[in-house]
Formats: sequence, C-alpha cells, structure tokens
Amino acid sequence: MKLFNSALGKNITFVRPAYFIISGFSGIPNIKYYYVFLFFVYVVSVIGNTVVMAVIYLDHNLRTPKYIAVFNLAFVDLFGNSALVPKLLDIFLFNHPSIPYNECLTFLFFCYTCLSMQSFNLVALSYDRLVAIIFPLHYHVKVTHRFMLSLIASFWTFVIIAVFIAVGLLTRLSFCKSVIINSYFCDHGQIYRLACNDHYPNYVISFLLPVLMCWLPLVFILLSYLYIVCTLAKVASVQEGLKAFKTCIGHLSLVAIYFFPVLITFTLMENIHPNARIINLSLTSIFPPMLNPIIYVLQTQEIKESVKRLLKNRKKSQISRTKIFTM
Repeated sequence: MKLFNSALGKNITFVRPAYFIISGFSGIPNIKYYYVFLFFVYVVSVIGNTVVMAVIYLDHNLRTPKYIAVFNLAFVDLFGNSALVPKLLDIFLFNHPSIPYNECLTFLFFCYTCLSMQSFNLVALSYDRLVAIIFPLHYHVKVTHRFMLSLIASFWTFVIIAVFIAVGLLTRLSFCKSVIINSYFCDHGQIYRLACNDHYPNYVISFLLPVLMCWLPLVFILLSYLYIVCTLAKVASVQEGLKAFKTCIGHLSLVAIYFFPVLITFTLMENIHPNARIINLSLTSIFPPMLNPIIYVLQTQEIKESVKRLLKNRKKSQISRTKIFTM
C-alpha cells in the first residue's frame, strides 16, 4: 500500500484514523429486527449455496462448463455473504460500530470483490446460453472446461486488481475531520468523501467501478439475449423458440434480481435518502445469494434430476446397510 503514497512524491503528513465508525440507519426505531431478518436470510443463503455446491461436486453428470460457472456463482454468494453478514451483525446487533482502519479496508475489499464477481458470473452464464442456443452443434468445441475455467479465472483476476487499486488509492487520503461512514459497511464512496486532501483519483475510480463491474456486464448480457431473440425469430418456430428460451428463464431471473436494485441505487445515489440507499444496497448484497440457489434448483431440470438421483442413491445405500446389519 505504501506504493500509492510514495507515488505522490511529496512530504505530506497523512492523518490515518485508528478506526472508522459505521453509522448505519438513522432515526428508525426497532431497526435491530431488520438485522435479525438479515441473519435468517444469511442462514438460508448458506444452506442453499452449500447444497448447490455439494450437488455439483457429487454428481459427475453436472461437471460441465455451465456448472463450473454455477459452482463459482454459489461459491461467490457464500463467500460474499459470509464476509458481510457476520460483521454487519457484530456492528449493529451487538453494538460494535467502530472498526479499525486496516480492517475496514479489508472488509471493503472482500465485499466489493464478491459483489463485482456476481455480475461477471452472470456474464459467463449468459455466454454459455448464447453459444448453446445459437451454435448448438459447436457448443462442446466453443465452451470447454478449460475455456470456462480460464474465463472465470480472468474475471477473478480483473476484479481483484480493480478493487485492489480502489482500496490502494484510499490509503493516500488524509482523514482529519469526521470518521463516521454513513453506510452499513465500509463503503468506498462514503469513505473517500471524508478525506480532507485531494480525492479526485478516488472520484474517478468511484465512477469507473460501476461502469466496469455493472454497466458493461449488463450491456453484454442484454445484447446476448437480444441476439438470441432475433436469431430464434428468424430460424425457429414459435414453439421451438419458446422451448429454447425457457432454458434462459433461471438466468434471466438472476440478472433481474441482481442488476435492478444495484442500478437504481447507483443511478439515484445523490437523490435518495441515506436510509433508503442502505436498505437497497443491503438487500442487493444479501438477497440475491439467497435466491440464486432456490431459482436454480426450481428452474434447472438438471439440478432437480441430480438431487432426485442423489437422494435415491442415499436411500438405496441406507436400505442395503440396514440389510447387512440385520443379517
């Protein structure tokens, strides 16, 4: 992190606070019940994503490129929620609003990395659907295990570098006034606005991150589905087109659940009440990881069949074990 400070080339005294204070909601009575609600959402999210990961791992039929992306999505959801919710409960439910400087930046890094990776996972899944529907005969050539692993690894690398730069630029800021962050976690935009020296590079990053991590993935997803619809309208009958598009319903549901609230928040950031912004962002961070496994289990035939097979095999093994003991 010293690299970001030494690059300034000036002898500037930086005031780094020992801690920040996360303010959370203001003027809302009985708000602790909201955090209890988030805890139950977190529990459902952990169980759901763990089940999806376990099913994909245990069933060899699901070890396809598509389910590499689904497994990564479940992992990111589980990891992201586990990075955010326990700390959020510690801050607000157990009344520990102060967070050390370095811990706050680490908290920010993991939260932004996982939130950003969710959008890129949806890009990987949209590419999978695009090739599967438009180029079905070339699907196994174009979308291989190696390709999907490389794609996801490149997304992780890009996101980690981008968020690391954002966090690194925060270390060049001097905080000589307030240390109160008006958010529910260590929010990048709220932190750099507390600085009393030049924070223009941080302002640029705060503009670029939503474009790179949110708008560009969404544009790619929308264009891919526009291409799918136009192609199906030309070459397929109505029934064939609906049957093909039905395989995209689960993915489209995830896209809507993730992007809609995020775009509202970033678009109306300066015009909405801080409490509304916190509710919107907190639900955006915590709800999609809970809904993703539910949607995939309900909408994806392969996972439903896999769960049935695993349960059937487990039942058979229990019956055979019982017979052995009775003998």
